[in-house]
Amino acid sequence: MRTIDPHIHMSSRTTDDYERMKAAGIVAVIEPAFWLGQPRTNVGSFIDYLSSLVGWERFRASQFGIRHYCTIGLNSKEANNEALAEAVMDILPRYLSKEGVVAVGEIGYDDQTALEDRYYRAQLQLAKELDMVVMVHTPHRDKKAGTVRSMEVALEMGVHPSKVVIDHNNEETVRDVLERGFWAGFTLYPQTKMGNERMVEIVRQYGSERIFINSSADWGVSDPLAVPKTAGLMLQRGIAQHHVQATCYGNALAVYGQSGQISERDWTEPERIDQRELFEGNSVLRGQDPRVDEAAPAPLEAVMNK
Repeated sequence: MRTIDPHIHMSSRTTDDYERMKAAGIVAVIEPAFWLGQPRTNVGSFIDYLSSLVGWERFRASQFGIRHYCTIGLNSKEANNEALAEAVMDILPRYLSKEGVVAVGEIGYDDQTALEDRYYRAQLQLAKELDMVVMVHTPHRDKKAGTVRSMEVALEMGVHPSKVVIDHNNEETVRDVLERGFWAGFTLYPQTKMGNERMVEIVRQYGSERIFINSSADWGVSDPLAVPKTAGLMLQRGIAQHHVQATCYGNALAVYGQSGQISERDWTEPERIDQRELFEGNSVLRGQDPRVDEAAPAPLEAVMNK
């Protein structure tokens, strides 16, 4: 079964992860710009980081047969450094127009401060002007109030719910998100967010309309195979195939497909892999023999219909 992981931080993962993900049926990933674990100290570090998301990481993924997309934004934790946040806002438009950028994100609230609110609103306005999808990070603390506030502000700013993904949901927030017409992302991250057993029950209760899952795998204890593993568990627990397909593949493609930057053809008609290729003079190889396809792999549909 094909799956998409629409929220995963591959810059903090290894190429072994890409190989395992490909073998597990993941065809595409979306990497949101996020906090690195410690505060950045100047706008130059943002420039280098965002450049890597639209450059090197996109190339690295392609060399292992996975399509890489990203979202670009100022994360909520670093919105609290006002001088730095102003400098970052100045550079965001140049990255939001790059190939493979499917949304503004991840943005929103962390401690729900006044500065977080200011830069959340500023980025919603930017998304509205550019007609882009928005990926919203909901806070870990006081989650329900923060989630509701995130949606109310988006509506106040005139951003249509169909263009907004409210991420990191749980049982406490899902009904509010769905009733307001937003997309509901669920993060399968051990201990701190959702587990796959709980996710099965959410799909059993709510179905799959505007619901999808991700791993948010990063430098913490996390699992880049969370999406395909949960897809398998859903099937084992009797969730209908069409619900599994929607939550693990189709809905992510539908919402981020509004960007015009991601299409199913990107992996059903894959490009030839040649690991001898270079990106700005650099190779993914570290001494191993390169994989070189004699021709582009056959379209997936053709293989499946044999």
